[in-house]
Amino acid sequence: MSDRLVILTLTRIEATHLLDLVNQFSELVTEQPAGDPGLGRLTPDVYPDDAQASREFQHLTRGELLGRRSHDASIVKRDLERIEHADMHEALTPVDVPIDGESLEPWLRTLAALRLVIASRLGVETGADHDEEDPRFGLYDWLGYRLEGLVQVAEQQNDN
Repeated sequence: MSDRLVILTLTRIEATHLLDLVNQFSELVTEQPAGDPGLGRLTPDVYPDDAQASREFQHLTRGELLGRRSHDASIVKRDLERIEHADMHEALTPVDVPIDGESLEPWLRTLAALRLVIASRLGVETGADHDEEDPRFGLYDWLGYRLEGLVQVAEQQNDN
């Protein structure tokens, strides 16, 4: 996939907000605040019936896993920082975000991880927990929409 280029078209305000979210996500995975439900969702308990084994596994893997998430987020940040961001007069102007083939998977992983963090904050455990009428789910849905589009592009590239 490295020779391919994906163009993600956003409005300038969407790109600005997405960059802010990715920056917040980077802080979360770097600072790792204790007891944060978003981190819990990103590093699930693989041994829920064995507290000792779970702690040992977390101790051995959590830093590396969150380090990879931080690295992925830095790639997304780099791509988003290349574009000119919104001022009030151009907020709805479309802007193309070029994503090279090597960056597509980090984009997919970062958007999926952002969505997981937001789901943890909204209390979404299953599809039944999602309320389409609740405006708090707007960002969660928007990320899902953008993620789905990038997944479709990745699948098409893998088919070629």
